Amino acid sequence: MMGERPYDGHMPMIWHRDHAGRWPGRGPLGQAPRSSQVGDLAASPASSEASSIEVAGLVKDYPGGRRALAGLSLSVGAGETFGLLGPNGSGKTTTVRILVTLLAMTSGAAAVGGYDVASQAGRVRGLIGYAGQFVGVDDDLTAAESLALQGMLHGLSHQDAWVRCGEVLEALSLADVAATRAGRLSGGQRRRLDVAQALVHRPRVVFLDEPTTGIDPQARAGLWDELRRLCREEGTTVFLTTQYLEEADRACDRVAIIDAGRLVRAGTPASLKAEVGGGRLTLAFDDAATEARAARLLRDLASVVGVEAGDPLVLSVTNPRADLAPLLAALGKAGIEPTGVEQSQVSLDDVFLACTGHRPRAEAAQRGATSGIFAAAHGRRGR
Repeated sequence: MMGERPYDGHMPMIWHRDHAGRWPGRGPLGQAPRSSQVGDLAASPASSEASSIEVAGLVKDYPGGRRALAGLSLSVGAGETFGLLGPNGSGKTTTVRILVTLLAMTSGAAAVGGYDVASQAGRVRGLIGYAGQFVGVDDDLTAAESLALQGMLHGLSHQDAWVRCGEVLEALSLADVAATRAGRLSGGQRRRLDVAQALVHRPRVVFLDEPTTGIDPQARAGLWDELRRLCREEGTTVFLTTQYLEEADRACDRVAIIDAGRLVRAGTPASLKAEVGGGRLTLAFDDAATEARAARLLRDLASVVGVEAGDPLVLSVTNPRADLAPLLAALGKAGIEPTGVEQSQVSLDDVFLACTGHRPRAEAAQRGATSGIFAAAHGRRGR
C-alpha cells in the first residue's frame, strides 16, 4: 500500500505519501512544501477565519466520461454546520472525498482551512477529521484502543489521548462497550465508533458523509449534541452529507442542494423553505375534472406560491392558516367545494423535491469499485 492513494477509511492520513512520493505528515521530516494557492482562494491559514472551506468551479470526470461534478462552487464559514444535500449520484461523496484529499479533482480549486487541497494535502490532513460512507475501524482493537490510537496518531499525548477517548465514548454512548473489540460491536455501534475516530483529536474541520445512517434515535441525538458543542465551544466547522433532511433542517446553519454535480440552491433551511412557501394546503375533490378547475383558479392567487396537480391537489402558500379561508371563498364563488382539506408546514423535503424533482434516480454504475475482499480486509464489512 505504500505510495498509493489512501483508501476511504481511518488509517491515519498522515502516513500516506503524496503524488510525488513525499510523506506529507507533521514535523520537519514530513513537512509539506509551501505553494501558492489556486486562483482567489485563501493564501494562508489566517484567511480561514472567515471561510473554513472554499470551493470554486470544481469539476470531476471519472474514467469513461461520467462527469460527477460540473463546476461546483460554495463557501463554508468557520464554526458553521453545513449540510450538502442531493439525490443519489448527485456528487456529494465525490465533493467530500476531494475536500479530504482522497480524490483528485479534474479542474477547479478547493481550500480547507486556508490550504489548497491539491498542493497542500498534508496541511489539510493535519487539521481535519473524516468519517466516510463506509465504516473504517480496526476489528481487532477495542473501542477505547481505537480512539486513543487515533488521538496519538494525530499528535495528542498519551495521557490526553486517553482522556479525550473517554469524553468521546461518553458523548456518543459508547462507554459501555469501551473494552469490546470493534469486530464484536453492532452495526450502529461500529458506525458511532467510526464517527468518534473523526472527532477524537479535536479537528478544526470535520467531514461526515452520512454519519447517522444506521444509528438509533438516542445515539443520533447524542451525536448531534456533541457536534453542536464542538461548533459552539471550540469553533469546529462541520461539513456533512445526509439523506435525513429533517436532521439537516434542525442541525445545519446552512445547506446546499446539488444535482448532477451543480449547485441548485443554498441558504439557511428557513430561507429555502420560505422560497417554496410558508406551508402547504392539501385539497381533495370528487373527480379529476373538478380538481383541474380548482388548480387553474388557485394558481393565479397571490398567496399561492406553487401548485402540485395530482390526487390530491397540493398548494404551497405563504401562510396556511391565514390563507385557507380566502382560498375556500374563491373556490366557493366558482361553485367548487373540496371534499377534504389538510394544513401542514413546509419542510426541507418539500424544498428538496422542488429543486430536484419527484422522480426516483438511477445511479450510474461505478467503474473500478473496491472489491468485496479489499473492503472486508479494511473494515468495510463485518468479519
